[in-house]
Amino acid sequence: MFLKHRINNDMIEVIGEDDLTNLFHNTVIGRYQVGEEQQDPESFNKSELLFLSGEELPRCWTDPHYRTNQ
Repeated sequence: MFLKHRINNDMIEVIGEDDLTNLFHNTVIGRYQVGEEQQDPESFNKSELLFLSGEELPRCWTDPHYRTNQ
């Protein structure tokens, strides 16, 4: 899955998609999609990621208490 980094607007390929949807994990493993060479994997905070459209990630992916917090 591809997401956008909130700070620099670069595209990121998420490698650990299970971490992305696990609401108890605050980070995911991914790699920047820049240049012609494949970049090394690194850890990204979910709070710094957006969908390519600019939409936020769903709260059920990021907040363990999403059902009780309004």
